[in-house]
Amino acid sequence: MRFAVLSVPALFALVLFTPVEPTTVRAADPDPAALEFFEKKIRPVLVEHCAACHSADAEKNKKLKGGLFIDSREGMLKGGDSGPAVVPGKPTDSLLLKTMKYDGDVQMPPKGKLPAAVLKDFEKWIAMGAPAPQTGGTALPKKQVGLSIEEGRKFWAYKLPVRPLVPKVQNPEGKARNEIDAFVLAALDAKGLKPAPEADRATLVRRLYYDLTGLPPTPEEVDAFVTAKAPDAYEKLVDRLLASPEFGVRWGRHWLDIARFAESVTLRGFVYPHAWRYRDYVIDSFNADVPFDRFIREQLAGDLLPAATTDERKRQLVATTFLQLGNTNLEEQDKKALRMDVVDEQLDVITKGFLGQTVTCARCHDHKFDPIPTKDYYALAGILRNVKAMEHANVSKWIEVPLPAAPATELALKEHETAVASLQARIATAKKVAGTTAAGALAVKDVPGIVVDDAQAKKVGDWVPSTFNKTFIGAGYIHDSDGGKGQKTLTFQPDAVPPGKFEVRLAYSPGTNRAAKVTVHVFSADGETEIGVDMTKTPSIDGRFVSLGEYRFEKGGQAYVMISNEGTKGHVTADAVVFLSLDKNEQGSKPARAETNTLKALEAELKKLQTTGPKREMAMSVVEESVIEDTKVHVRGSVHNLGEVAPRGFVTVALYGTPPTVSKNHSGRAELADWIASKDNPLTARVAVNRVWHWLLGAGLVRTVDNFGTTGELPSHPELLDHLAILFQNPTDHANGMGWSTKKLVRYIVLSRTYRQSTTGDAATVTADPENQLFGRANRKRLEAEEIRDTVLTVSAQLDSTRGGPTFPDSLAADYGHKTNSTRRSVYLPQFRNAMPEMLEVFDAADPSITTGKRNTGTVAPQALFMMNHPFVLEQADHSATRLLREKHPDDAARLTRAYRFALGREPTSGERKVAERFLKGKSDQDSWTAVFHALFASAEFRYVN
Repeated sequence: MRFAVLSVPALFALVLFTPVEPTTVRAADPDPAALEFFEKKIRPVLVEHCAACHSADAEKNKKLKGGLFIDSREGMLKGGDSGPAVVPGKPTDSLLLKTMKYDGDVQMPPKGKLPAAVLKDFEKWIAMGAPAPQTGGTALPKKQVGLSIEEGRKFWAYKLPVRPLVPKVQNPEGKARNEIDAFVLAALDAKGLKPAPEADRATLVRRLYYDLTGLPPTPEEVDAFVTAKAPDAYEKLVDRLLASPEFGVRWGRHWLDIARFAESVTLRGFVYPHAWRYRDYVIDSFNADVPFDRFIREQLAGDLLPAATTDERKRQLVATTFLQLGNTNLEEQDKKALRMDVVDEQLDVITKGFLGQTVTCARCHDHKFDPIPTKDYYALAGILRNVKAMEHANVSKWIEVPLPAAPATELALKEHETAVASLQARIATAKKVAGTTAAGALAVKDVPGIVVDDAQAKKVGDWVPSTFNKTFIGAGYIHDSDGGKGQKTLTFQPDAVPPGKFEVRLAYSPGTNRAAKVTVHVFSADGETEIGVDMTKTPSIDGRFVSLGEYRFEKGGQAYVMISNEGTKGHVTADAVVFLSLDKNEQGSKPARAETNTLKALEAELKKLQTTGPKREMAMSVVEESVIEDTKVHVRGSVHNLGEVAPRGFVTVALYGTPPTVSKNHSGRAELADWIASKDNPLTARVAVNRVWHWLLGAGLVRTVDNFGTTGELPSHPELLDHLAILFQNPTDHANGMGWSTKKLVRYIVLSRTYRQSTTGDAATVTADPENQLFGRANRKRLEAEEIRDTVLTVSAQLDSTRGGPTFPDSLAADYGHKTNSTRRSVYLPQFRNAMPEMLEVFDAADPSITTGKRNTGTVAPQALFMMNHPFVLEQADHSATRLLREKHPDDAARLTRAYRFALGREPTSGERKVAERFLKGKSDQDSWTAVFHALFASAEFRYVN
């Protein structure tokens, strides 16, 4: 396919004539995984060992040493009297690490050198670029050893939500459309600020389509809403989009970020063949508006829940894949440590995803900042430790379970499985008859084929009989005593070999003191063949034989095997030579020979049956351990240093009412799910509604959406947060109760005036609240990676609407270098940890190894370069031009309007028209329109929605 290359001046003229986002272009925020590493591994050490002498508090208390501040990243980069303490990316040049290693005259901390593991963490952190939160202030809070449970219950997040009174506000011109607006307007009024006006209809419909479906509206859909006269046109549009199957695709992707969804592990690129079922489960759940409390229970304990139908049982089993998606080091040889690493990862996604808590910081010690003691960590860990997630081996493997099927399918599957089991039993019997047991002595008569034992061999030189190794045929085997090299031979010649084709096998006694290069000669109708045998290795066939190959023998012709010890180092041994007929019509005098042929036929039949028969569907899941027990506190997190027993339970500071009693006969997952999904849990509903608010308005009421602890941000509108949480979890028979319905919550928010505001706010409000903490205007949002790609494919009319199912071949074993040409929606691209789709990676798709409630939205050069140079973008621009030119338009002006409406959702400005007209003048062809679409795709506006 040919592509037009738009001249650089023309391209940039078109790109620059499109409005650039009114936000500061900046480098990307630190990677969430890197920040996670800082929070878990670096921050606690700095607070505990360094802050007393190197912080703002130390300066205030006149205890500052060396002019060094470690309570902010800027302070460490600037350094103190000796120069910069940290040089990002260069551990060996960083004074902080040198002093911590006691490398030089200055040795810190003075009370003693830190453990080697801690020093390695700091080395890794600096090599990563020394990432830390971009706070603009102190990155490290004051030193504290957690909050007590009593103190914690005074913190806002650990108090049960209380339904607040809705503020009474003046409501001229219908500024408050529902209670949400009353809370927002009250906060603005308290500061003397004004809200932004409502966005125009064209802007609003585009915003709504992206937020609810992840796709742009067509020009016709925009026109239909803009010109609609019905007073409830907006409400009808909202309801239509909520009912669209695209809603589940868009909102399912949000949850997949939380669930750290991936279809492979980093280690060796092992592929999860059935993870796609979980992706489809999530999308289907959002489309069906499964109540969120049910959604929680299914993912944590779906396998333990009752099910009324086969389909319900299947979806509940698939839901538990949630627990299996972690990026596990399957090669970890300390299996006790691996077991706890899996538990820790599961706890992390559960407590962050549902509760907004960093519970796993308490694995090695009481939480440094939140009221979460180590005993609470192991109370929770004890629940998951009773869940089997791995089959342990040298390289461990995740658990897969069979899924139930409809009755007719189940009958066919059981018939197939019975047939397979019967064949396997017959094969086992045939192998036993064929003498495949490698241990111990085996009588010559029990060996299939024509057997020439060592006792019958013609010997030249001194060969010594032996039974030292207990596995042999007949009375024993013989060896050359590792002597007389070149002077000893053995000839194995049967009395008679019928004409036909035979496999010839040699039995010998292996060992480390054996010869590695023994020359064996086979004499047949085709002449002499020489084979080398390594007797240091165990024979590959049944532990007794090696195959010397297949040969043709004639009546009265030569048929024998000769072994020589010439040129060998080590003992040469021999036990027997066997001639196995490959002629199906030749039965011979020994039934065992027929058994060998039968065995091969049975194995071939089994392979065919397994290949062609019906396949039972499988899912990644977990199973209950056979022994249920509480776990002990692991002192300093070590599986080899156990302390007191921690009875299974929950996060103490968040316990209200009567929490579920953990069963002695089950892991406790069902009770954990019940507690998390309970109205008596102060965190769950708040965290859930805050996520929805963030996804719709571009920032949460609590901006640290994954952290409701003391190091997270306080809610900007605490009463509104509680109002939403209570409505969300109240049953539908309560006033405005939503019964945990995500769709009802989304509808409630998008119907508010707050959601419908323009991004252009009142000047005084913008000045007073530059970060829009009070939501006095809409946040202009950059489209997420999937939305950008899906929009390109929508504009080019190449988007494949196929839903669900696997998206890579069954035969794929590893993800390295995997490429896909799929044009399906981006959520259906293979989510491989070693081969993330390039466009998604460039535009900040969620890291599939960690819970990501808030994606990074960095604006960096590779993004612009990708849109300008990548073949995918060029190809889709060409398809877009083809689509446009197939339509009937009176002139280029009309075509240009259509192109802009496709790509940007608006008509071109007069300035843009002039630039385009100059470019198109006299050359309105496929290449020229490809260049126009390419420029539109490369524009900043294409990536943003107002």
